[in-house]
Amino acid sequence: MVSGRCLCGGVKFEIEGELEPVQVCHCSQCRKAQGSAFATNIPVSVSAYRLLEGSDLLTEFESSPGKQRVFCKVCGSPLFSKRTDLPHVLRVRAGTLDGDLATRPVAHFYYASKANWFELNDDVAKFPEAYVPPE
Repeated sequence: MVSGRCLCGGVKFEIEGELEPVQVCHCSQCRKAQGSAFATNIPVSVSAYRLLEGSDLLTEFESSPGKQRVFCKVCGSPLFSKRTDLPHVLRVRAGTLDGDLATRPVAHFYYASKANWFELNDDVAKFPEAYVPPE
């Protein structure tokens, strides 16, 4: 079980089970939504995510057709995003999780769109756009 919360502590949640690897997104929407060089997302099954407190503090913004970004309306912390074409998956923001995590980044996505003012010097896979698994 992993717990998490927003900056003000009004929204609290937990995730059951092991976490998937972190996905780092450098697209311009994620950079704007995070106010940073990238977003760090962990795909989580809706059935593994349990909201403990703060349902009344959640608000959503449709950043593109079918994609909702969910955040705390008090402190503005981005909590997760969800897509209508993937209804059973939330993309939880890794920075909202408490404590040390056993998982690590698996890839940088939309690397071609990365901020020119931030350099990456890791050995994590880098994809110019979204990763599309081979068929």
